[in-house]
Amino acid sequence: MVDRTHALSFGAAADAYDRYRPGYPRTAVAWAVDRPAPARVLDLAAGTGLLTRVLLDLGHEVVPVEPDPGMRDRLTAATPGVTALAGSAEDVPLPDGSVDAIVAGQAYHWFDPPLAHAEGARLLRPGGSYAALFNERDESVPWVAALTALTVELLDGRGARDDGPPVTGYGADFGPVERAEFRHHTTHTVQTLVGMIGTRSYYLTATPQRQREVDAAVRDLVLGHPDLAGRESFELPYRTLVFRAHRR
Repeated sequence: MVDRTHALSFGAAADAYDRYRPGYPRTAVAWAVDRPAPARVLDLAAGTGLLTRVLLDLGHEVVPVEPDPGMRDRLTAATPGVTALAGSAEDVPLPDGSVDAIVAGQAYHWFDPPLAHAEGARLLRPGGSYAALFNERDESVPWVAALTALTVELLDGRGARDDGPPVTGYGADFGPVERAEFRHHTTHTVQTLVGMIGTRSYYLTATPQRQREVDAAVRDLVLGHPDLAGRESFELPYRTLVFRAHRR
């Protein structure tokens, strides 16, 4: 069962989400679309447009669809020439066979898979790709593992990654899932790392007191961890995982 409270918790923090969340490597997005530009690409649960803007930069025509009005407003304001449509992965306001590819950045775990897969099959032209992209913090780095551990501890086990399990299939209308991994990083200060954690669903739905405790714990980690202490800025490494399948 999808937790709609968490799924629709981001709009109140749309500006911070757009400012602090990581984008996606161009190579990962190009692999997800698997079509030369210009292709018509549906960006499902497009949020504030982090993935939409990479698609545009690659030369594609993008149709962003997003259920949260706050996120839609931010996407439209931050992405000149693009207007996000109201809709969801299960109910997209586009005609049959109208897109070449479908992507979902950091959102697939919020979908109702059977309904979303059927809607994707309706929308895609034959051979088109359906791809879920997930940015995961690289927890092979000790301080990054410590960051996840403290959020899990303070948020009653809800501070783990939001990305859910890997995608194993998109239904009978699609071929087998292919998986690829891409590496990148963002640069943070103490304040921007606190800001990024503050855009996570588990934080947004926590009590104000617990949010303050998380903020303090993140600051203490940066100021006290031997890999970060004394540094004004530092890199947060990510693994971008992409799960792609093609419409039969």
